Amino acid sequence: MSQDPGRPHTSEGTSGKSEDNQQDNLDNSEQSSRKKIRQNTPSPSRGNTPQASPPQFVSVEELMETAKGVTNMVLAHEIVVNGGFQIKPAELPENSLERRVRDIVHKAFWDCLETQLKEDPPSYDHAIKLVGEIKETLLSFLLPGHTRLRNQITEALDLELIKQEAENGALDISKLAEFIIGMMGTLCAPARDEEIKKLKDIHEIVPLFREIFSVLDLMKMDMANFAVTSIRPHLMQQSVEYERKKFQELYEKQPNSLDFITEWLQEAADDLRSRMVPAIDHGATSTSTAPVLCPVAVQNHAYLKLLKWDHLQKPFPETVLMDQSRFQEMQLELDQLILTGAILLVTFNAAGTALSGLPAFTANLKMVIRVLLTGLHLPSFNLSEALAVISEKICAEVNSCLSQHGFTPFTLEKETELKGQIQAVAKPNNTVCKLIDSRIQSFLESYLASGHQKSLPAIPGGLGPIQKELEEIAIKTRKRE
Repeated sequence: MSQDPGRPHTSEGTSGKSEDNQQDNLDNSEQSSRKKIRQNTPSPSRGNTPQASPPQFVSVEELMETAKGVTNMVLAHEIVVNGGFQIKPAELPENSLERRVRDIVHKAFWDCLETQLKEDPPSYDHAIKLVGEIKETLLSFLLPGHTRLRNQITEALDLELIKQEAENGALDISKLAEFIIGMMGTLCAPARDEEIKKLKDIHEIVPLFREIFSVLDLMKMDMANFAVTSIRPHLMQQSVEYERKKFQELYEKQPNSLDFITEWLQEAADDLRSRMVPAIDHGATSTSTAPVLCPVAVQNHAYLKLLKWDHLQKPFPETVLMDQSRFQEMQLELDQLILTGAILLVTFNAAGTALSGLPAFTANLKMVIRVLLTGLHLPSFNLSEALAVISEKICAEVNSCLSQHGFTPFTLEKETELKGQIQAVAKPNNTVCKLIDSRIQSFLESYLASGHQKSLPAIPGGLGPIQKELEEIAIKTRKRE
């Protein structure tokens, strides 16, 4: 598929078939996904590498086939988990060499077409080729049952007849353009009606053809995204088995390709085992068998570990590598949510029950905290300064709300105490932050353990003000399982 709306479709380079156009866009997404995997895949020389499996020699062809399968799996996975996934044209950077070359080539093409049409008599060779490509593109938009439309396009854009008319000086290219625009209006999505309307206001042939191809490229993109939407339900049903099959194929060709996930699951099992105290009867020896772990519990705990992963120092497990960026986003959200929950907890403890039942006040405080914590994970962000500003703002909001509801505002001494408690959450071992973090982990673990039950587990004490945000993270975590 052409990636530039103004790009002409040459008869040699483009077949105009919908399947080819969709595949070109899928290839662009596959290249992007492949680049993401290549950037995120840890080097074998990095630390924390588990014991590698014995090397197995495979052919280059086998490796290429496996890589292609993994790339397809990445694309399918992205379509399934990202409800807003869309294929978009690649935009060349402004002033880049590629963009300058493309613009020069396109300008030369359209200038050549204009020169031919201005000859006496006009030469329609290039124009007829463009009509042929437009014809193929329009036909590619049709479904098998569109017999009447197919016949209309075939008859109106009969290239042999058009060539004869051109040779005899009887070709009315404006009439052809009118038919093409009308057919585009019939086949396009409602979102393209405005672009079709604008085409009717263009009366010069070369600019009109250029814009026709621009709108056709948009229609191809619409068709490709419609295909993605159509196959998503099927992919959702088949994705688990499909990914399992692809990872099995990868493992058979590269036995050490799943070492990091083995280490990840082993660490999760060790963590759970360390928590469990074996039931030892009184008078029995201190030795006992290791506790039996539930595989589902190990898996759930392993996913929670991904929310606290050291992405810079530790290789990410292979089977969840496609979702690494999403886990990083959730990790950032969770870190901000811990601070927000800690600040709200100390604030409501200081205010007592007077303000605890005011949803609008709670929402306002959360908005203030969220805004002032924007950029929390940037190197330039100063948490201490941000908390100082937050403490000032919260004290002002609390006093204002207390006055509005007939309560006595904070004394200067109480304000100073609250500000100190808020600013103290910046300390690495702050008790309130550790409490909020522990309760959040407990809730997430309970949520994952509940499976797909409709009812959510009870929110632990102190997390009420951030319940909505916490449930959103829990839902995202379950979707990545």
